[in-house]
This record gives sequence, structure tokens and C-alpha cells, in this order.
Amino acid sequence: MKKLFLLLSLLTPFLTKAQEQGFDEKIDKVFGDYTGWFVNLIFYTIPFSESVKIPWVLIVLVLGAVYFTVYFKFINIKGFSTALRIVQGKYDDIEEGGHVEVSDTVFLEDDGDNMDTIRIEGDHHGEVTHFQALTAALSATVGLGNIAGVAVAVSIGGPGATFWMIVAGLIGMASKFAECTLGVKYREIDEDGKVFGGPMYYLKKGFHEKGWTNIGKVLAVVFAIMAIGGSFGGGNMFQANQAFSMVESITGGETSFLHGNGWLFGIVMAILVGIVIIGGIQKIAKVTDKIVPFMVGIYVAAALAILVINYDLIPSAFGEILAGAFTGVGIIGGAIGVLIQGFKRAAFSNEAGIGSASIAHAAVKTKYAASEGLVALLEPFIDTVLVCTMTALVLVISNGDGNIMTYGQEVKEGVEVTSRAFASTFSWFPYVLTLAVVLFAFSSMISWSYYGYQAWSFLFGRSRKVEYIYKGLFCLFVIVGSASKLDSVLQFSDAMIFAMLVPNMIGLFVLAPKVKEELKRFMTRIESFK
Repeated sequence: MKKLFLLLSLLTPFLTKAQEQGFDEKIDKVFGDYTGWFVNLIFYTIPFSESVKIPWVLIVLVLGAVYFTVYFKFINIKGFSTALRIVQGKYDDIEEGGHVEVSDTVFLEDDGDNMDTIRIEGDHHGEVTHFQALTAALSATVGLGNIAGVAVAVSIGGPGATFWMIVAGLIGMASKFAECTLGVKYREIDEDGKVFGGPMYYLKKGFHEKGWTNIGKVLAVVFAIMAIGGSFGGGNMFQANQAFSMVESITGGETSFLHGNGWLFGIVMAILVGIVIIGGIQKIAKVTDKIVPFMVGIYVAAALAILVINYDLIPSAFGEILAGAFTGVGIIGGAIGVLIQGFKRAAFSNEAGIGSASIAHAAVKTKYAASEGLVALLEPFIDTVLVCTMTALVLVISNGDGNIMTYGQEVKEGVEVTSRAFASTFSWFPYVLTLAVVLFAFSSMISWSYYGYQAWSFLFGRSRKVEYIYKGLFCLFVIVGSASKLDSVLQFSDAMIFAMLVPNMIGLFVLAPKVKEELKRFMTRIESFK
């Protein structure tokens, strides 16, 4: 409990100072003062030439994704059809009855308790279905990054940034497969059937198996700290910020009754979020498996409608995307700059290699870790290859005369730019997009609250008191995010989430052979099932 009080004491000066100066006017500066040093550290760029500077975190993510793609023999392509069949329930009979194999997943806690035997004795295989685990994770990834983030990337890097988003999404599927397989393999399930999993656990347990106990514990703690920060930042404040921006825009902008009163919107969102997150992953999954298909359906349907209406412009749009990917003429940073923007936005959107999604996927009902790893690889495909590409195509087609944005000049309000692009075809679409944005933000927040709580409980314990302290703080930060301005929130969001990749990628490289073993075990079982 001393750790909890220490953390709260560190947060108090920030919140007090912000409140004294007025949320809506001064909080952005206060927030930037407290987080600027960390943002600069995480996004430190390595200069390869005067015009080419690449963030070191991006290099790690890209090289890692390429490595896992090759190491797992292009599982992102070969495992795609199997992943679809798993989600469709084709292999559910494999999970029913029979002996639960745990020979290579046994791990004794310090007190001698074997979490796997608890799972067997209580017949607990998890909390949610493959589909619910996928939608819970997708609700945290398919969202404002697909709407606001794509607009920012295209504005800076031009149409060519889209090509590199697609590439990043495809190779990121392998990273997502690896981390989510490990998330299930090393999860813990208590006597009530509640699942605890994610990088914290596979770093601690997996490194323990190799005799690197202390290193694993340190990496697990570092990840947990960053995950908590990410849940408050990118998973919460950024979402609330952009949702409020959109609602304020359609209600009159600066003349809106909400202008200067973001905290009012934040209170409403905080109450709604609080109602859902109190129920845990099962309640979250029940909400997301309804909201995600609905909101993605609305957004994709609108994008497809615009593309169908402007079908004759699609070939030229793809032409701009392909040409811009390798030339970048007139765009900041040239071709490499275009690549950087594409990869950066894709990574922030689908979070492959970050490790966050493995927390949600760990709660799945399965006896085979690799089965959920395969399901998870669908995430970057849906999020980046499909949804982000559709958004980019609408932006490029709508910006034919340059009235939406000027390539090479970064836009600040990504959601509003995307809204104008859709409105150029459907004048009423901003209202539909506002609903989608609010739903995207809401679903992302409730999923990230689960990620953050899992990390929080890893550090401070699993008592009810500890749980409610975290969830109370999370709801408070919904209000803070609604009242903040975009710049500091976006920078901090990116930094905290990208920082999670450091311990996670170390763990993935070290434990990759375990993932391969789990894949072989599951594929062998499928063959025998046939």
C-alpha cells in the first residue's frame, strides 16, 4: 500500500496545479512540463543524414516485425486461413473435454502454488471466447488512430505513407502472433477463474525458466509501469480528447456551449466508462463484441460508399500511393520520411510489438496458446491493412484539388480533417463520424482500462481496494483528457505506448522458441482432429 500512496502523492501536485490554473486553459502547458523530458527520450531520433532522422523505437519495431515474419516462416500469410477458421469456431471441439495438457507450461509461484493445476482443478480455461478476445483487443486498436492518425500521416508523408502503413500492418501480424501466444501460455488463472496475463507475466515466468529470474522481474516491472502510463495516456486521455474535439466541432465549434468546458463532456464519459469497467473483462467483452462490429461496420460502410461513388478515381489514388511511397518528392524527409510516417502511424494504430493486446487475448477460453496467437494476427490486418487503407483512399480521393490538406504540412486536428474528407461526398457524414468517434473512443478506453488494471494489479496486488483505486484514477483521467489540448496529450500518448516495446521486444526475442513449440503443438492437434 505504501507504493500506492507514493504514486498518488506524485499525481496530486499535477492535478492540483492544473485545477488551480483552470483545466481548459492551462492544463496543456502543465501536462507538457511534466512529461516533455520523457517524450524527448522515447522519440529520440538517430540521424542517418541531414534530412533523414529515424526514431529509435521505430527501428526496433520494424526490425522485430521482419525478424518474426521470417522466424515463424511467414505465419502472417500461412496462418491466415487457420485464424479465420478458429474465429468461426471450426476447432471448438478440440477445446471441449479431454485432458488439459500442461507439461511445458507448468510454473510454480514462490509459494509453491501451481496456477495451471488451479485451472485444471476448477476447470477454468479462460473468461472469454476467441471472438470476444479479438473484439476486446480490436476495440483498443481500431479507433482514432485509424481516423485521426491516418490523416496526420498522409498530411506529413503524402499518399505514399499509406503504402508503408500496409507493409507495417502485414509484417506486424507476426509480432502480434508471438506476443499473444506468450500471453496465453504464461497467464495465471485464480481460484475464481479470473485471468491475469500479458507481457508482465511472460517476462517474469519465461525468464525464470531460463534462470534469468531477476532480469525477468525487472523487465516485467518496467513494462507494467509503462502500461499504466499508456492506459492513462493513449488509451484514455487521447481518446477522450479527440472525442470531445469532434463533438464540440459539430455543435458549433468556438460558439458551441461546450467550448471551454471539456471537463463537462469528460464527466459524462467517465461515468459511462466507470459503469462498464467495474465489471471486468467479461463485462468489457460483452460490450466490445457488440460495439466493435457495429462501429467498424458504420465507418467501413461509409468509406466503401464513397469509394464506390468515386470508383473511377480509385486507380489514380493507388497510383499516387505507389508513386509517393518511393519518391516522396516535395514531401518532408523525402522517401524515407514517407516510410517513417507510414510505419509510425501503423505501429501506433495496431500496436503490434507493443505487447498490450496480449493482455486481452490472455483471457481467452483455450487450452492451446498458439490458437489465440493465430487469432491475434488478424488484428493488424483488420486495423491497418483494411481500415487504415480505406481511410487513406478517401483522404487521397477527396483531396484531389488540395482543399482538404496540403501534403508536407502536418495537420493538427486529424479527426476534423477526415470528417471534411467524408463530408465532401456526404454533407451529413460528420454527424455519423462523430458517433463513430465517440464509440471508438469509448471502446478503446474500456479496453485500455483493463490493460492498465492488469499492469496495476501486477505491481500492487489483486485486492478490491487496489482495483477500485486504479479504476477511479482512470475515470479521473478521462476528465483530464477531455479538458486538455491535443499537442501534449498526443505526444505523451505516443511516448508511453511506444516505451512498452522495450521490455516486450526483449521478451519476444528471448522466448520466440517457446512460441514455435506452442505453434507446433497446436498444428499437430489440428492435424489429428482432421
